[in-house]
Amino acid sequence: MSYGEALRYQRELRGYSQAGLSKMTKISQQMISYWEADKGLPNIDFCVRLADFYGITVDELIGRII
Repeated sequence: MSYGEALRYQRELRGYSQAGLSKMTKISQQMISYWEADKGLPNIDFCVRLADFYGITVDELIGRII
């Protein structure tokens, strides 16, 4: 599983749209879409913010533990 697939998996597992996640986390929808399409990687600050929002570890967020 790629990082983008792992990010999408965690978002969809919780039933969030990209727009909804963007609103709740204050991360732009464009960035979320960019990461999920494997066009780039979020920096560690964004990874921590998303992991904290989901209540999981960064390892789980990026697909190292599922």
